[in-house]
Amino acid sequence: MDSLILALDQGTTSSRSILFDRSGNIVAQAQREFTQRFPNPGWVEHDAQEIWDTQWATILEVVSKANVPHRRIAAIGITNQRETTVLWDRATGVPVAPAIVWQDRRTAPFCQRLIEQGHESRVAAVTGLRLDPYFSGTKLRWLLDHTPDGHERASRGELAFGTIDSWLIFKLTGGAVHRTDASNASRTLLLDLKTATWSQEMLDLFHIPQACLPEVVPSSMGVSQAPLADISGHQIPITGIAGDQQAALFGQGCFQAGMAKNTYGTGCFLLMNTGTAPQISKNQLLSTIAWDCGGRHYALEGSVFTGGAVVQWLRDGLGLIANAPEIESLAAQVPDTAGVYLVPAFTGLGAPYWDPQARGTIVGITRGTTRAHLARAALEAIALQSAEVLKAMQADAAQPITELRVDGGASANNALMQFQADILQVPVVRPAVTETTALGAAFLAGLGIGLWSDTDEVARAWQVNRRFEPSQTMQWAEERLNGWVRAVERSRHWAV
Repeated sequence: MDSLILALDQGTTSSRSILFDRSGNIVAQAQREFTQRFPNPGWVEHDAQEIWDTQWATILEVVSKANVPHRRIAAIGITNQRETTVLWDRATGVPVAPAIVWQDRRTAPFCQRLIEQGHESRVAAVTGLRLDPYFSGTKLRWLLDHTPDGHERASRGELAFGTIDSWLIFKLTGGAVHRTDASNASRTLLLDLKTATWSQEMLDLFHIPQACLPEVVPSSMGVSQAPLADISGHQIPITGIAGDQQAALFGQGCFQAGMAKNTYGTGCFLLMNTGTAPQISKNQLLSTIAWDCGGRHYALEGSVFTGGAVVQWLRDGLGLIANAPEIESLAAQVPDTAGVYLVPAFTGLGAPYWDPQARGTIVGITRGTTRAHLARAALEAIALQSAEVLKAMQADAAQPITELRVDGGASANNALMQFQADILQVPVVRPAVTETTALGAAFLAGLGIGLWSDTDEVARAWQVNRRFEPSQTMQWAEERLNGWVRAVERSRHWAV
C-alpha cells in the first residue's frame, strides 16, 4: 500500500493535522481552534497544554477520517508557529507558565536596554536577527525571571525550554526527546547562524543556561535518527521539522537562490532563498536558516506582524463583517479606498520598521467614508505591508525577484492577490495546493524516509492554480506606496 505522511501544522490560532499522499494531495485533514489570551496591552498568551490537547485531537480525528491502517502512515512532519515560547517542568511535562506568543511585546523595554548598551550590531552578526520582542530568547529570559527559582532550576536541567515544535515532540514521545530543528532554533536569538549551534556569547548576554535548551537537529532526518511518536500504540518516526514560514518556502518549491514566497496568515511572512551562505541584510530584514536537508540553506525574511489578523479585528473587534469571507464582497462595493489608509500596527510594526511602540492608525477618513472603504483599506494594508518588505528584499538581493509565490488563507482572495501584483509590479503565483506550510513539513518528512528522492522530484509535484499579472502602471503603484508610507509615519512611536 502507498505510504502516507502525517503533517502536524500547529499555528497561531489553530492546530491542524493533514494526511498527504506521495503526489502531495490531501487525503484527510482536521482542525481545532484554541484560546487567544490578551492579559495586558501588548501581551499575547497561549495555554501550551491546550495546544497539545487540540493537536492530539486532530491527529486522532484525521486518522479516523482517512480510515487507513496506521502502518500506512510512514512518517510525521511537524511545522509550527515559531517564536512562541514554552517553559515546562521536565519531570512532570507540565508548563510552568502560559506560553508567550510571537506577537507578544512585553520584552520591549529589555530589548531597548540592550540596544542602548550597544549590543544590536553584534547580535545581528551572530544570529542574523534584531533585538526585538518578536524572538523567543527575550521571552525565555522573561519566563526565567518570573518563575520562582527559574534560573536555578533551568541551570540544573529541571526546566525545559522549547518553541512549539519542541513541545510537540516532547509530548509525542512521552517526554523522552527534547529537540528542535535548525530553522526553529535560528529564531531564538541564541543560535550562531553560521554553525547552527547554540552561541555561548548570546546565552551569556541573555543570561540563559544551556541546560534548558533542546538539541538542534536537521530539518529532515532518516528513520534511524528520528524520534518516535506513539500514535495509539503505533511507533511513527518524526522525520521532518521546520518553522512554519521555512516549511512554506520548502512547500512552494523555492529551492533555488532568488526564489521567494509570501504567506498570508495571522501575519505575513515573505522569505527569499539566499542559497547556502547567510546574507546579513542592509535593509532591516532578517537572515535565517531556511532548512537543513542534506546541507543548510538560508533565507532573508521580512515579517509583517498583522496580516490576516486585521480581518479578524474587523469581524470581532468592530463587528464590521459577520465572517471573514464577507470582506471581499464588501470591499468590492467601492473602486478604491478614497484616500483612506488603515495601518494595523496593533502589536507594533515588523520589517522594515521594527517599531514595537507603533500602534494601529486609520487616516484619510471623511464624511464620505463607509464600511466598504474601511474593508478595502484593511485588505490593501495587507498587500502594502508586504510590498514594503519586498522592496527592502529587492534592495538586498543580488538579483531581482521575478515572481512571488503565495499561500496562506488570504491568498484565496482574488482581489487581494491582484492588488498585490499591481502594487509589487511583479507576477503573483498561487499554487494548486495552498496548504504549503503543512506540505513543506510533509516533503521534509518524506525526504527523510526516501518517499521522494530529492528536491527536484519534490519541485515537480508543485503546480500552479492561478497567475496574477500586474494590471496597473508603475506610477499608480508608487502613488499608493507613497501614501502608505505617510500613513505609517503617523502610527510610529505612539505607545511611549
